[in-house]
Order: sequence, then C-alpha cells, then structure tokens
Amino acid sequence: MAIPENLITEAIKRGIDLIDLISRALNLDPSERSKAHLELAEKFLRESEALIDKDPVQASEKLYKAAEEAIKAMAVALGLDEAKTAETQDRWTAQLLFDAVDSISTKLNRKEIRLWWGRAWFLHVEGFHEARLKPRQVREDVEYIEDIVRLAGDVVKGVNH
Repeated sequence: MAIPENLITEAIKRGIDLIDLISRALNLDPSERSKAHLELAEKFLRESEALIDKDPVQASEKLYKAAEEAIKAMAVALGLDEAKTAETQDRWTAQLLFDAVDSISTKLNRKEIRLWWGRAWFLHVEGFHEARLKPRQVREDVEYIEDIVRLAGDVVKGVNH
C-alpha cells in the first residue's frame, strides 16, 4: 500500500517525523528506528548526486536531508535525550537537531561533526531556501555530507567511533 502523497506532504509541512511515528506505531526498537533513518540518509545522498548539475537547489536539499537523517540515526542509536524528545513530540525541530549534533560530537569526541553539520545547514539555507549556490559550490560540500552519513553508518552498526 502506498501512502497518499498529500498525507506525506502535509506531514512534512508540519514537521512530523514519519519514521519515528511509524516506528512507534509498529513498536520497533531503537536499533530498527536508527537503521531506518540511516537508510533514508543513504537514499538522499544517492539521489543528490544525479541532481547537482541539473538542479543544484534540489541537490542541496537532498544533501541536507541526508545529513539530517544521519544525525537522527546517530541520536537514536546512541539513546540521546534529543531523540527521546523528538519521539514524544512526533517531530524533530531545528533546535533538537542542533542539540543532537552537540551531544553526538561530545559523546563520540568528534568535533568535526559540528563542522559537517554546519555545511549541511549552509546547503539547506543558501542552496535550497535562498537558491544561491551553483553546482560547483554544492559539489564542494558533498564530502562533508558523505562523512556524516558514513559516521552514522558506523554508529548504527556499532563500529568503534
């Protein structure tokens, strides 16, 4: 069964996290939820590659969404308070994401996560909302998004960080 597009659009517009909402309805454990967020991060990253030259605005948003889902995956896998708050609220706010980035960075002792997230946020604002970035500029930040998604994969799989 496919979910009607208007329901998905409305949920996104309201900031509802469909993965957390569905996971809770299915009573999935955090490891399954974190895997779902990681899978979505990897999907957005793959989709962005084909868009950079023809639609840098959409590529920027896909890259941002890849980083966002990677942060969610790590927050859930690490059992962070931010993930628990997002679950009870059925949504991740920008503040929760930024707080999760700080918590992940501290917990893993990886300060570069904050820099990677900063580039993702830059793509979201300047590349997507303001539509100011050229394909070359978007391409220059892909490596940072790849790094954050790769790290999320390691965290979700329990690899030493």
